[in-house]
Amino acid sequence: MTSVTSTSMQDLIDRADVRGLAAAGLACLDRCLPLLAPERAEVLRPAWAAVARGDGGAWAEAVGKARVELDGVGGEDADAGGVVTMVHAMLDGVPAEWADEPLRAWAGQCSAVALAVHRLYDATEAGPLHAGELRRQQAVLEAAAHGPTGLRRARELSTEGGRVLRAVVSRRARTA
Repeated sequence: MTSVTSTSMQDLIDRADVRGLAAAGLACLDRCLPLLAPERAEVLRPAWAAVARGDGGAWAEAVGKARVELDGVGGEDADAGGVVTMVHAMLDGVPAEWADEPLRAWAGQCSAVALAVHRLYDATEAGPLHAGELRRQQAVLEAAAHGPTGLRRARELSTEGGRVLRAVVSRRARTA
């Protein structure tokens, strides 16, 4: 099941245009960002706006600002399981260049990292949290294929996924 699902995910990434690739990577980062900086949920909003406009200059500027704002955050929680490091890797890997090749590589990296992060919080390797993340990733790419109008749905999916992950982490912290 995992290889078939991974293949279909890779197919979606391979078929995505630049806007879809940026949305896919950004959505993965957005869903995992609360693990790094729960109080900074809106730091990626300018990047989402740049994706909606397809504006490479605004994208580079928004990405640069997000990196500066999030530099050094997330260290206080003793990086359980390397999660903070993994989320920082997604952020550090955001290409400033609005181009197919770097965005495709980044979207693929973000997909793998987000799935790994979700797997860490699942009771079993292919548990419901991981499966839900995979479904969200596929839905984001499918929504983004509809152009700027699909980005609203992609952002909603990202917000929902972030809430789910925060709830799981919070529940785990209370029972630990």
